[in-house]
Parts: sequence; C-alpha cells; structure tokens
Amino acid sequence: MATSEMTDVLETGRRGGTERLYAYRVRGRGRSAVVLWIGGRGDEPDQVYALAEAGRSRVPVFVTVRQARVYVSRRGLRPATSEADTLELVRVQHWLEDPVRRKVPSGSVLETWNFFEDLARGLDAVQRLPQQEAVHNSAYEKLFGGESAAWTPDEQRAVLELITAGVELWNSCPVTVNPCSLIVRGGELGTPGVW
Repeated sequence: MATSEMTDVLETGRRGGTERLYAYRVRGRGRSAVVLWIGGRGDEPDQVYALAEAGRSRVPVFVTVRQARVYVSRRGLRPATSEADTLELVRVQHWLEDPVRRKVPSGSVLETWNFFEDLARGLDAVQRLPQQEAVHNSAYEKLFGGESAAWTPDEQRAVLELITAGVELWNSCPVTVNPCSLIVRGGELGTPGVW
C-alpha cells in the first residue's frame, strides 16, 4: 500500500474521504471496549473503524470515550459528538444462553445485529457472518417492529445463528489497544499493544 493510501486508512479507517467518527461503547462478557464507528454517507453502509496493518485489519479499542476522542483529534479529525452510545451485548449474550425460555431483548438484539454487520464490514470480514437471505430480512423486519414474538422457528434459528457468529467475531477479532500510545519515529509506525 502506498504511503498516501496508508495515511488515508489511518485517518479514516477506509480509503479516501474524511468520514465522521463516533465513539461506541460495547459491553460484553468476553470483551468490552469503546470502538469508533463511521456513519456511511448517502447509500454507503456504516462500518466500525478498522486499521489495515500488514494486510490484516485491526479494530482500535479504548477503555474510555475520552481516549477515543483524543485518538480522533490527534489525527486532525473531529469526533462527530462528545457522547457515546452503549451496546449492552451482555443482555444479548444472556438471552443466547436459553433463547427458548428467555424473552428476546428486542432493542438490544436489533442494535447488536446492526453492530455485527458494521464490524464485519469494517474488518472486511463479511464472510464470518451467515449470508443473509429472505428469512433474515423477515426476522429483521419483525424485530424492528417489536414483533420478535412472531418469529417463525426458521426466523429464530437464522437470528440465533447470525448473533452467535457475531459474538464470536467480536470476541476474536484482532484489536489494537489504545493506539494513542503509537510511537512514530522517522515516518515509521511504532508497535501498539495488540490482543
């Protein structure tokens, strides 16, 4: 990758443009962190901000929203807002343990579904989620309308498969921890902490 392209990726998490970055707190059992999220322009889909390092994408993660804001501002960008929304992934993980007997936390499942799609796009790993078909669209529409109780067995199975794959993606995706500590000497990238 050319130096100017690398600069674009480091600044925006994707090639070209200067998208606005949002801090997004994810609270899960296996991993909790603040990530950066890029809102798509027009018909472009949203995605979680990821860095391309040695041909592999990594998600920068932070302990606090302040760390995420500092990271963004050090790259000459402005955070879209000083606030951060929170995804309560723990609620969804609790439901996944016994989805037959537990009530679907509809709002959390909907947010989680959207987050996992954005995460997969940011990592260029959409193949790690099940390919979405008509049954997924139908289940999503019911979920969006607050009607998850009306899911067919096929729709529930499709949602469980997708959310389970997404949890695995989130818990196993490569991350760079607090990349504000990244040291740059003579134009060479330093080594941030990674998981």
